[in-house]
Amino acid sequence: MKNYLIIFLISMIPIVELRGAIPVAVGMGMQGTELVWAYIVCVLGNMLPVPFIFFFARKVLEWGKDKKYIGKFFTFCIQKGEKGGQKLQAKAGKGLFVALMLFVGIPLPGTGAWTGTLAASFLDMDFKKSVIAVMCGVIIAGIIMGLASMGVFGGLSAIFAPKQG
Repeated sequence: MKNYLIIFLISMIPIVELRGAIPVAVGMGMQGTELVWAYIVCVLGNMLPVPFIFFFARKVLEWGKDKKYIGKFFTFCIQKGEKGGQKLQAKAGKGLFVALMLFVGIPLPGTGAWTGTLAASFLDMDFKKSVIAVMCGVIIAGIIMGLASMGVFGGLSAIFAPKQG
């Protein structure tokens, strides 16, 4: 139970999210059914902050952007959210749902549920659609990270990569 709590909490951390929690679960030796449960726990942990981010993060950031000690960081977060939203909007056009899902689903730094939800908030996306898009993206990122953590991609590249020599 302790290991599940650890990966649940790791999944909630900005930037790290489930992308860091799944490799930790694999590193803890979780396999089979235990790893399936770990995956579910990581998805839930990553999704728990999403409604709070959507409804409150933008307001808190706007409030704190001119404060002495936190202003620079809050301004950075606002700029990150606005920039992410503008990128999504420019690339997606009317396919904003799919763009948000892929943005969150591709496990690169700064493209997780936190940033995706903040961007959706700045774009004034529909709450329900944005949560579904983010959740689909989190599920995709979890599958990718699970496969990568178990060495599936390394095994596939060894099979399909041309021999050197």
